Amino acid sequence: MMTTNDVAKVFDTIFSIPGMNEVVKIDLKISRKNVLLLNHVIERGLTAKGDDKSSLFLTSIPQENLQELKQFGDEFLQKAGLIEFSEKLSSLSDIGK
Repeated sequence: MMTTNDVAKVFDTIFSIPGMNEVVKIDLKISRKNVLLLNHVIERGLTAKGDDKSSLFLTSIPQENLQELKQFGDEFLQKAGLIEFSEKLSSLSDIGK
């Protein structure tokens, strides 16, 4: 079984392949529901804490890349006109904690 360090090395190798830093244009049409879900998954993944392998793997990713993912989620919400709605949903989930 691969350790978290092994997984990080594999992803680091993949990320260093020539062309991986090239910008690509993606024309994507998804429902507002899926925009909300995608943003939630991004935020949840970026704030994951604990000893599970996915959160340990995130520690090996440069902060710059993690911030870019966060910006993608925010941009998706903005383009879908869901920023205020998402903030209200987040405040509701904060109340339940």
